Amino acid sequence: MWAHAFGFSALPHIGGILGWLLTRKEVPTWFESLKKPSWRPPNKMFPVVWTTLYTGMGYASYLVWNDLGGFNSKAVIPLGLYGAQLALNWAWTPLFFGAHKLKLALVDILCLYGLVLGTMYSWYPINKMATMLMVPYLAWLTLASSLTFCIWRDNPEEEKGKSD
Repeated sequence: MWAHAFGFSALPHIGGILGWLLTRKEVPTWFESLKKPSWRPPNKMFPVVWTTLYTGMGYASYLVWNDLGGFNSKAVIPLGLYGAQLALNWAWTPLFFGAHKLKLALVDILCLYGLVLGTMYSWYPINKMATMLMVPYLAWLTLASSLTFCIWRDNPEEEKGKSD
């Protein structure tokens, strides 16, 4: 039981760590050159918040998996939605920091927001505690979506092939 709980709790960190490894050099260079809103959290806060959120969502997915009796036909929608939102979550960092595709990162995070809502909706009848563990994540995504929008709006992407 503890091995499963640990594995589910650790899983979300894989994409977060890989995304950080691939894009960490972009924060002190490219990201710092962007116009950002005054209300944005300090850079030091992001790893602490994401560690907490990834652990919480991972454990929540374990609770749902456990209550459904593992991976079976009843788990397809609730854990499928969870997996899909996790994939979009992992994709955001390479899109934003790696490819510098602000608009695509905005589309990604808005779709992610919808998938998290869907995940929570599908989890509520199964395990209310798992659903509640996703609330801080949804709150942070609200902030992150707003921040992504403001950065996209205030930093127009250059069009390739356009001559000045």
